[in-house]
Amino acid sequence: MSAVPFKANADRRHHIPKQQDRVTNWSEYDAALRQRGSLTVWFTEEAIAAWRAEPRTTRGGQPHYSALAITTALTLRAVFRLALRQTEGLIGSVIRLLGLDLAIPDHSTLSRRAETLAVAGPPSSAEPVHLLVDSTGLKLSGAGEWLVEKHGTSRRRSWRKLHIGVDADTGRIVAAALTANDVDDGSQVGPLLDQIDDPIASLTGDGAYEPTSVKRPKWQLLSTS
Repeated sequence: MSAVPFKANADRRHHIPKQQDRVTNWSEYDAALRQRGSLTVWFTEEAIAAWRAEPRTTRGGQPHYSALAITTALTLRAVFRLALRQTEGLIGSVIRLLGLDLAIPDHSTLSRRAETLAVAGPPSSAEPVHLLVDSTGLKLSGAGEWLVEKHGTSRRRSWRKLHIGVDADTGRIVAAALTANDVDDGSQVGPLLDQIDDPIASLTGDGAYEPTSVKRPKWQLLSTS
C-alpha cells in the first residue's frame, strides 16, 4: 500500500489527458486570454436622457431615478456579486470615469426599489419549446441547523422540492414551482406548463413523468428517459 493515502487509488482515478494540439500562435493566444478580462462600459445618449425619473402625475413622492437607472445598478451588482453598498460605489466610479453628470443611487434606494422593480422577461419565441422537466430537493437551513452542528442534537430536517422546466434549445429556465417534499412530480407538470405561453413541442423527463400519470392537454409528444 502506498505511504501516501490519497495516492492509493491514483491508477483508477480520472486523469486529464495531455493536450494534443500545440499552440503555435502564442501572441494571438496571449492577447485573447488578456481580452477575457477586458471591461468596456458606456452609456448611450438615450440612457443618459432617461436616467432621471419622469415627473409623477399621481399622488405620492417623486422618484429621483428611473427604472433604467435602478436596473443598470442592480445588473452590475448581479454580474460582480456585490453587496448594495459596494454596488453604489461601483456605479459611482463608472459614472465618474465616464465624466457624466448623473446622480448616483444610494444603497438604500437600490434596496427599496429592487422590491418593486418590474424586470422585462426575454422575448417570446415563435418556435415550439422542447421542455426538459426535473426536480431537486432543497434543505431548509437556519438557527436550528447551527445548533445541530454545534451541539450534536437531533432534530427533523425540513425539505422542499423544486420543480423546474428548462428550454432544451436555450438552456433557460422557463418555469419553476416550489412544493413540499412529498408532492408527486407528475402532479406539477400542469402548473409548470401553465407558466409557458409558447407552444410545447415535446416534454422530456424521468420515470416520474410517465404519460399514465400526467394529463397532456397542451403538448403533442411526451418522452421519458
